[in-house]
Amino acid sequence: MAWQPEEDTLRQLVQCLKDSLSGQNPSVQKNAEIMLKTARTSPDIDKYLAHVCTNSQPPSVVDMDASYYFQARAAAAIMLKNDVKTAYKTMPDTTKEYIRSTILVGLQDSTSQMRAYAGNVITEIVRQGGIMGWPQVLSELIGMVGNAAGNVSTQAQEGGMGALLKICEDNRKALDKQYQGQRPLGFLFPKLLELTTSPLARVRADALAAMNIFIPENPDAVASNLDALLQQLFNLASDPSDQVRKHVCRAFVHIADIAPEKIVPHMEGLVEYILTQQRSPDNPELALDAAEFWLCVSEDENMRDHLGPYLPKIVPVLLASMVLGEDEILREEGEEEDYELDDRQEDIRPAFATAKAGRLTTANGEGSTAVNGTSAAANAEDDHLSDGEIDEFDDDDDEDAFDDPEAAWNLRKCSAAALDVLASVFHEAVFQATLPYLTDNLSHAEWPNREAAVLALGAIADGCMSVVEPHLPTLTPYLITLLQDPKPVVRRITCWSLGRYSGWAAHLDEAGKQKFFLPVMDGILQKMLDNNKKVQEAAASAFAHLEEKAGTELRQYCRPIISQFVQCFAKYKDRNMYILYDCVQTLAEHVGPALRHNDLVSMLMPALLTRWNKVSDQSKEMFPLLECLSYVTISLGDLFSPYAAGIFARSVNIVHRNLEEGVMAVQNPGFESPDKDFLVTSVDLLSAIIQALPRAEGSQLVGSTSSFFQLLALCMKHEDNEVRQSAYALLGDCSIYVFEQVQPCLPDIMEILIEQLDVERAHLGHDDIAYAVINNACWSIGEIAMRHEEGMQPYLDKLLQRIGTILFDDKVPDSLRENAAIALGRIGLSNAQYLSVHLAQLAPAFLRAIQKIAWTDEKGHALAGFMQIILANPGAMEQCLLQFFSEMSCADKNLFVTAPQLQGKFEEVIQKYKTMIPNFDAFLGGLPQDQQAQFRQLYKF
Repeated sequence: MAWQPEEDTLRQLVQCLKDSLSGQNPSVQKNAEIMLKTARTSPDIDKYLAHVCTNSQPPSVVDMDASYYFQARAAAAIMLKNDVKTAYKTMPDTTKEYIRSTILVGLQDSTSQMRAYAGNVITEIVRQGGIMGWPQVLSELIGMVGNAAGNVSTQAQEGGMGALLKICEDNRKALDKQYQGQRPLGFLFPKLLELTTSPLARVRADALAAMNIFIPENPDAVASNLDALLQQLFNLASDPSDQVRKHVCRAFVHIADIAPEKIVPHMEGLVEYILTQQRSPDNPELALDAAEFWLCVSEDENMRDHLGPYLPKIVPVLLASMVLGEDEILREEGEEEDYELDDRQEDIRPAFATAKAGRLTTANGEGSTAVNGTSAAANAEDDHLSDGEIDEFDDDDDEDAFDDPEAAWNLRKCSAAALDVLASVFHEAVFQATLPYLTDNLSHAEWPNREAAVLALGAIADGCMSVVEPHLPTLTPYLITLLQDPKPVVRRITCWSLGRYSGWAAHLDEAGKQKFFLPVMDGILQKMLDNNKKVQEAAASAFAHLEEKAGTELRQYCRPIISQFVQCFAKYKDRNMYILYDCVQTLAEHVGPALRHNDLVSMLMPALLTRWNKVSDQSKEMFPLLECLSYVTISLGDLFSPYAAGIFARSVNIVHRNLEEGVMAVQNPGFESPDKDFLVTSVDLLSAIIQALPRAEGSQLVGSTSSFFQLLALCMKHEDNEVRQSAYALLGDCSIYVFEQVQPCLPDIMEILIEQLDVERAHLGHDDIAYAVINNACWSIGEIAMRHEEGMQPYLDKLLQRIGTILFDDKVPDSLRENAAIALGRIGLSNAQYLSVHLAQLAPAFLRAIQKIAWTDEKGHALAGFMQIILANPGAMEQCLLQFFSEMSCADKNLFVTAPQLQGKFEEVIQKYKTMIPNFDAFLGGLPQDQQAQFRQLYKF
């Protein structure tokens, strides 16, 4: 017999559910919550909840009007959904069966809210139980939506379609997995295609939305139905529903991405259609989805050339879409001077630290003093999701978009981005299509038109620079005047646009710089002190861009720039400090030692220290501040000495505290783990200080910190790759600058170092940063070997095994093999005899790796060590001696000036082989002619 609720229990439950929502009587509400908590212990509680939420009429035993009963039903649905989410896998089978047999009734409810609640429960059941936990749900929902029998209400069809859409959203990968040789998506996708012919607009729109979830991945179910889908999209293109047309546009975008060959034959008609939809003034969502088409197609090498003939039609629509809408204009009209107002906490965006990249940058030969970075935030694909699981999106930018309309992706931004990409492809054609608009609007009486024209001019900067350049002598002075526009939004966009063209001005001759670059630089610097905080932010961002473009050209202007930055430190509230740190950091990065003047240091450092003393160790503002200080420290060199001790000590304390808190978080699950960026940025600053200071001062600082190498060892073993990456960079710097402090700790450090060289773990993790960690570890080993010499002997067996594995592993990045080769060569400087017995096996891999490296000191060290090994066992080079000579024929003779011992060592190798090879001249004849000539010229042979 089917389960039936007990009347008394049902009456009490409904009353408690209603009372739990009673905000007017806290004691009644509290009582009800206690009773509901008790009721959860009943084995049938979820059956009761399902019964209540799916029955639209109050039970006869419940004396309650309809509005109160509706509240009870809503509470029951929410409780049921939460129970399914937390305990579905442990529910009795009878409970699961009852819920599944009942909940579909909720989709036929007369109220849209209850239909949505029922859909949420259904989706959660599939999510928790998997597709095969309720395999018939798809066919049941499709039957309800399709209404083949003609007896299902409109509400039920829409409710069923809504549930289907939710299931698709939450189970994208699970639906395309094989179960007993079948893929649910193979059944579902054609059915969704059929549902796009429904007479109900809501069903058509949701069916298209569901299909759009799968099209980007192009699974078999999509590929086999693509022609039919495309034909149906053409049929729906003139649908009266804006929502349907929105999803039609989105589908065209997806198909253009996965199967451009299907789109190209229809390009002319599609261009006209998309332009028509983008001109929908009353539906910005539809217009945005249409505009996405241009961005998608223009970024696709196989598609974009087909847009060329239509640029005169496309560009004006993009330009018109870049004018602020009425709501945005009203918001901007309210902008005012706000520089004295404190920022709201929610407006202050945390900055993410960058981790030090592999310390030997073999591609360009930069050495270990580079402060380089890779983003600490990484997006991971959800391939790990198992059947029925959903990835939880936690995108700060999306959340900000709800709070801050300016942060949201919209038609204006999409159109500007599309214009930018089109300009980079079609160059002059886009400029010619844009020029009439610029002519009409740059000096327009209405500020929204002026603002949009400046936005357009900035958008085409990169792609149309060569054709805009002749106009810049006229445009630049005019843009500078717009920096004084009464509207903050115009000043903001003008800063951005000037920043985009600053590279042109920065690289003019001296007269051109005086006429254009200095006014541009000064104009942006002045706007960094604007009385509107958003203008400050835009100007600071533009100036950081100018710094990147101008590079070393800024060296002669450091004094006025630093002076302005110092005033900004005094004026800015918390939010804009983040971009100001970036400006200071970027300047230090590009002008380097040009900041190494006492007057500049006496201006900049007090401003930074004022902020340093204000920001707490727990504040996330510490990330960009520590990172900024790292660059400044390297730039100032020994002039940083007066500030080093306090900053060094605090950085060590931050490392210590965060390591301790990390241990506490592991031991106490309720304790929040500290952000790893505290460790990354603090360790990077310690590296910078050790590099910058005179060696005696660096040794004293490290020596006065008793726990320094214990903390470093913990960072070297940290679970986070970026922390370890920075830790091994610090170890390498310590090995160069304060080796006498490192040496007593080497037994423990070498054990950790050798363990880190396990590339199998990096392969398993599929994480580029994991390889960068091993890069830095290899670099550190090489630096230690240069100074520890015979002390390396206890570690040689394990080191040779790990480094050899890296050299012969085709799966590791080239840069890692190169670093491993340099480490091996450096070890050979003092341990050649031991390594020589393995030379025949190691030499081919070593030479393959070393030949890709630029001729730096590091390469010189490695080759010198390699030659020591050769001299210890010259016969082992029989198979690859000519390859070695080929490499040495390409040597940079400038390196022989700075390292004459390298040339002498190689000449020693030549003499050794001249005695071993009877006809040495003929042997050299195996080299290409140009290499033979270079060889003889370099080595006087």
